[in-house]
Amino acid sequence: MGKQVWRVLVAGGAAAVFTAVAAVPAGAAEGGVSFTRVQVNGGKPIVIGVSNEVAVPASFRMTTTRQWKWPAVYLYRGGAGMGERLWHAIETSDCVQVGPGVCDFDETMSFDPSVWEMHNSEAGAWKVGAEVYFKGGGGDTDDEGLTVHVKRNSRLTVNASPEPVAKGATITVTGKVTRADWQTRKYVSYGGRKVSLQFKPAGAASYTTVKKVYANASGALRTTVKASTTGTWRWVYYGNTTTGPSTSSGDNVVVK
Repeated sequence: MGKQVWRVLVAGGAAAVFTAVAAVPAGAAEGGVSFTRVQVNGGKPIVIGVSNEVAVPASFRMTTTRQWKWPAVYLYRGGAGMGERLWHAIETSDCVQVGPGVCDFDETMSFDPSVWEMHNSEAGAWKVGAEVYFKGGGGDTDDEGLTVHVKRNSRLTVNASPEPVAKGATITVTGKVTRADWQTRKYVSYGGRKVSLQFKPAGAASYTTVKKVYANASGALRTTVKASTTGTWRWVYYGNTTTGPSTSSGDNVVVK
């Protein structure tokens, strides 16, 4: 089965021209076309940093008797036909025919913050639409009734000291929360976040949450704990509607 890169959507540019077709209810057919079995990233949020391309899998089934070209699913806000779209490159498979006029497609949405201009305001909820163009002109654009969250990546650092430490003494655990700024293409402080401090004793298989700490306005984390046994400390941030979760590396402290 071949792959076709059939269009590139460039932020702020005019590389793509879309046919203005009114949206219809999810699952409905307009112009003899219906889209079903639509999935984007397995229903999980799309988390994007500042430099690495993010390839997002999507799939859908299209049913039509019309002669078509360039079917795809995409992300939008506002109206499915005329609303704001989240720009990205699309690579779609050839039709896998599963019945008369019925095709299954695999698609890859590629988001590259190092190439395309992205805005921090684009973080949050996006709707999923599907569209196809007809040979000879015209097309169909449908709302698929799905929501995908696009999030700014976050990062955490950790440091636990002193190392080693006497049993019963105080360990100070620090760190910092940052998140991707798509407009400057850098990671910036993310203040006020509630972050979990976790500990894994030496020889244990999993971490346990010890306490929750709020970062200050600069994203800095600081707390103290009593040294009881040798093990590894880390911070965990669970994210929100605009920012992805993150986990710091672990910092091992030997208790003597």
